[in-house]
Amino acid sequence: MDAFIIELLPSSNARILALDLGKKRIGLAISDPMRITAQGLPNIVRTRIRADLEALRSLAEEREVGSILLGNPMNMSGREGRQSVWVREFGAAIEERLGIPVTYWDERLTSVEAGRVLRSSGISIEKRAAAVDRLSAVILLQSYLDSLAP
Repeated sequence: MDAFIIELLPSSNARILALDLGKKRIGLAISDPMRITAQGLPNIVRTRIRADLEALRSLAEEREVGSILLGNPMNMSGREGRQSVWVREFGAAIEERLGIPVTYWDERLTSVEAGRVLRSSGISIEKRAAAVDRLSAVILLQSYLDSLAP
């Protein structure tokens, strides 16, 4: 019985890095090594794709990331739209240049939920824009981690 339980556990302590990809910023969250909880990280302010990928590469090496979770902005109908195509192109660049596998996860309403939480917390409007990207990534990653739980 114990051998069966051990086989269900992740084979490594590699973390999952979640990205909430935006035009101006990339919101970031990372799992703990056991892949139970999500913690927010400082956003990456976008410049050029090469710089964005280099920042992600550096972060992935530093934090021992084994996979990347990329928020897929589905339409409310459940169909992929233009934004989804753009996100998948970015994900393909990550896999090609960084060699890290990418998983796509429905991010519908994560920004809405993050905005609601931040409004109710009383955070200033100036700080809310940057905080919503990070919190969106945390919500995205936590929903994914919860789906993995037995």
